[in-house]
Amino acid sequence: MSRVLIVTGGSRGLGAATCIGAAAQGYESICVNYVGNKERADQVVAACKKAGAKAIAVQADITKEADIVRMFEAVDKELGTVTHLVNSAGIVGPYARVDELDWDGLEELWTLNITATFICSREAIKRMSTLHNGKGGAIVHLSSASSHLGGAGINVAYAASKGAIDSMNWGMAQEVAAEGIRVNAVSPGVIDTEIQPKGRVEAVGPMLPMKRVGQAEEVSNAILFLLSDAASYISGTKVNVSGAR
Repeated sequence: MSRVLIVTGGSRGLGAATCIGAAAQGYESICVNYVGNKERADQVVAACKKAGAKAIAVQADITKEADIVRMFEAVDKELGTVTHLVNSAGIVGPYARVDELDWDGLEELWTLNITATFICSREAIKRMSTLHNGKGGAIVHLSSASSHLGGAGINVAYAASKGAIDSMNWGMAQEVAAEGIRVNAVSPGVIDTEIQPKGRVEAVGPMLPMKRVGQAEEVSNAILFLLSDAASYISGTKVNVSGAR
């Protein structure tokens, strides 16, 4: 079966590393989702094509249901039916104590980190599930070490959003396991990507058990393993990529 991969937030960080890594592993077709930076998305597409994959960049703001549906329909038309989905897009803020939070900041966080993941998964399941005459597939969600660390004093809201991903991961995996779909999550610790606040990588790295932060490719390797046939009997699992944190 030809592998058709969609990566939300695929133009940067963990998403970009996953797209490029997938191409290197022989994925036939890759959709690089982006919101506003077409140049970055095109660079990832070019790297995927250089590795031999057919790749397209699809602009879609996944906080909008219509954009998600349009993205999946574009993939249907240009690449074929999706077989693999990575829900990588997300935000970290707002950085605040609980008693400093405001409604708008929370709404933005929930919409991108939780609701968008549900709706992207919905569209993938509609196409992958044998219940809908699909041929199966695999989904990987991005959780975070924050989901079990809690984020006290810094970002409880973000930790809570990733706690929701953990619950979603387990429930969704059970719901579609008999329909040919495996669902797993990867939980990164502190990773050296642009999502980190200025100075955090340098400050936190020496305090971690491995005395360094992780690299994007170390996370994408775990994502690609969970997507692969090598993980054919793994579903409902969360893999920590956090250097023993």
